Amino acid sequence: MSDLLGRLRGRGWRMTSQRRVVAEVLAGDHVHLTADEVHARAAERLPEISRAAVYNILGELGRLGEVAEVSAHGRAKRYDPNAHHPHQHLVCEGCGTIRDVHPTGDPMAALPAEDRFGFTVTEAEVVYRGLCPACLPGPGGP
Repeated sequence: MSDLLGRLRGRGWRMTSQRRVVAEVLAGDHVHLTADEVHARAAERLPEISRAAVYNILGELGRLGEVAEVSAHGRAKRYDPNAHHPHQHLVCEGCGTIRDVHPTGDPMAALPAEDRFGFTVTEAEVVYRGLCPACLPGPGGP
């Protein structure tokens, strides 16, 4: 589960009502909202929050390393508050649903030295793609 609000408080981040509501909206497991979704949910709690404020706060959280930007091919950028918990993503190519997954093994070790071309590899990003149960053809799907 995202501990974003606690991390921000621990950093001494000035907790305005707008910042607080954005952090609260981003709390939870498997949260991968677009900026517009964050704005819509934040506005339910704080009607005066502007779209620009949400975009600015998300940008600041990204620069701080507190949220990660996740992209799905051809879809709006999404924001992941679980930036401090190592995980990969499972993306539905039908509806765009994104889930956090924790596969076993070290993706850094999966790239042999001869395939690194002299690079010093600092991180690996693995994205699993497929269709969720709702998007699969047949019973339960379209």
